[in-house]
Amino acid sequence: MAVKKMDHVGVYVNHLDASLTFYQEVVGLEIKDRFTIEDGSIILAFLGFNGSDETELELVHGGNPNLPAEGKVNHIAFLVDDIEEEFNRLHGLNVVFLSDEIVTLPNGYRNFFVQGPDGEKVEFFQR
Repeated sequence: MAVKKMDHVGVYVNHLDASLTFYQEVVGLEIKDRFTIEDGSIILAFLGFNGSDETELELVHGGNPNLPAEGKVNHIAFLVDDIEEEFNRLHGLNVVFLSDEIVTLPNGYRNFFVQGPDGEKVEFFQR
């Protein structure tokens, strides 16, 4: 059986409320579900775009306080239609930029990185 698509990416976060605010208000994701497991020690929150089941971001809060600062995922990437517009929009918000400018990669893609509320790297790119 071949893999057909990515279902979701899970990211450990220390500050769930700040992460939910960031991914909803800055990135534009919508919360799809939120629940507690492991006798209340872990909270999972699932976010997506426009009610679609295509790809989800799973925020994992609790469970392992000894994770490295960068977490288990190097970065999360979001495809945008207009990279300059997104770069300018995010500069108008309270977002920490990791990139000074938009970079053009050897394959022609263009990207930049910002920092999420738990120090995770968030990439915005245009094909």
